[in-house]
Amino acid sequence: MMRSFLAGVGIGVGLGILFAPMSGRETRENIRERANDLADQARNAMEEGRERLNRGISAVKTGAERVREQAGQAAAEFGDRTGTSGV
Repeated sequence: MMRSFLAGVGIGVGLGILFAPMSGRETRENIRERANDLADQARNAMEEGRERLNRGISAVKTGAERVREQAGQAAAEFGDRTGTSGV
């Protein structure tokens, strides 16, 4: 979805620049600046996505550790009640 949005923005900016009444040099400079801005936005979006992914992975690891600990506790309690090792 983000890729489509960025592509749409790029196309819109490109068409706007091409149809603007500027000299060739100004148009090239404008295209270069806009391309750099778009590249910066894409890098920022990628970094934000990477950070969100890392936070999600961390949350899953924390949840899995919590479940593992609870399972261990439940097995130990079961073993205490039945006089077995719990596994």
